[in-house]
Amino acid sequence: MPLHIIKLCVGVESLQDLRDWRAQRAAAGHPSFCPTRMAPKRTAEILDGGSLYWVIKGQVLVRQTITAILTDQPGPQPVRFMLAPELVETAPQPRRPFQGWRYLTEADAPPDLATGAGEAMSQELARQLRELGAW
Repeated sequence: MPLHIIKLCVGVESLQDLRDWRAQRAAAGHPSFCPTRMAPKRTAEILDGGSLYWVIKGQVLVRQTITAILTDQPGPQPVRFMLAPELVETAPQPRRPFQGWRYLTEADAPPDLATGAGEAMSQELARQLRELGAW
């Protein structure tokens, strides 16, 4: 069972902001990664299908698959979570602010937002369903 990472997406106001920023970086030829100071001790579990879940404005809204974990990079944040370029929307899940990153188990991770027809459900509809207790 994969182990995931959860991290605040600081400076991003919305999911669309993250999409735009990632597209801009990709157009400039930069790979998608997340720098951090601390290396995880459970790397093998994370690389076994784990994802980085982004908290945007107090809610988990999206995830990216972690493809590699690089250490000993130059600068004050020597660890990089290398990420797949695809942003997978998740069911909104409220989270309080925290520093750094945390492990996230498969059982605690929010489900992906997708309908049976392959179309994504809107974040607003998912939030309303969760508030009503229907999801």
